Amino acid sequence: MTGSSEVILDIRGLKKHYPVERGFFRKTVAHVRAVDDVNLTLYRGETLALVGESGCGKTTLGRCVLRVLEATEGAIFFSANGKNAVDLTALGKKELRSLRPHIQMIFQDPFASLDPRMTVLDIVSEPLVESGMASGTDRADRVRELMEAVGLDVRHLNRYPHAFSGGQRQRIGIARALAPGPDLIVCDEPVSALDVSVQAQILNLLKDLQAQFDLTYLFISHDLAVVEHIADRVAVMYVGRTVELAPADELFRRPRHPYTEALLAAVPQPDPDHVPPTVGLAGEIANPADPPSGCYFHPRCPYVQNICRTDTPSWTELEPGHYSACHFADTLELMGVETL
Repeated sequence: MTGSSEVILDIRGLKKHYPVERGFFRKTVAHVRAVDDVNLTLYRGETLALVGESGCGKTTLGRCVLRVLEATEGAIFFSANGKNAVDLTALGKKELRSLRPHIQMIFQDPFASLDPRMTVLDIVSEPLVESGMASGTDRADRVRELMEAVGLDVRHLNRYPHAFSGGQRQRIGIARALAPGPDLIVCDEPVSALDVSVQAQILNLLKDLQAQFDLTYLFISHDLAVVEHIADRVAVMYVGRTVELAPADELFRRPRHPYTEALLAAVPQPDPDHVPPTVGLAGEIANPADPPSGCYFHPRCPYVQNICRTDTPSWTELEPGHYSACHFADTLELMGVETL
């Protein structure tokens, strides 16, 4: 944890629901609760990881922060350059445009996220051109600085994306995100499409760049081994809701929600003598268009009790900075891992 107490992003009661329409007149009969009442705080200079199974709402939340998607309810307060926080959800197009350079994104797929018809120079400098921050010689100089910062040869500025490997393409995507000098970068599974050896290089690069440019990361991932390497805090999501939030080392050592325990147990460990704990999860992930009553996780939980089926668990701080939404978080002895 960086120790910074300055809040850069404050998400309050965020919801993103998609209508389910049926019939000739397209009547709305239900809503898919992709993000369902999420509250998160992100501090300047830290890395907050969002983890969970596919479809739990991680990427949707990240896109709501970027205003790529419009939130159904809630507020997203963002502070750029230490200025007073503004609610991104309430901004018009003109006000939002002025804040765009301060929030950038690194995409999951380094092959699909780069325009094959543009050179590296054009790709990396595009945010500068769109925001009117640099042109001509200044633009080229800025791109050269960024190429060196991400470990790419400046002689390759006039090459096209097809000439680079997957890891090199992701470095180009990182350079593009850095171009306008952002405060916050949303990293949407930035290493999941890369080989394991390249993943480590990119993660180390992200950590170095964070220290060099005083960056804050909202890091979206399903890979807990990756999260352990880079995150200061971890928020676990299930069917659109956060079920646990804690400092990374504490969450891995002592999870306080059964779903977190199951995620940790599913991670393979590089030890031939290691016998993974048996944490069985019955059934399938809940349907976000028709979630179960009470705790959304109760149909799969091995520790389920009657109250779990009827009452929604409250979001409770169990220890300083460690939150859980489980009726029995104080009494369950859940298994963590020392290291991945």
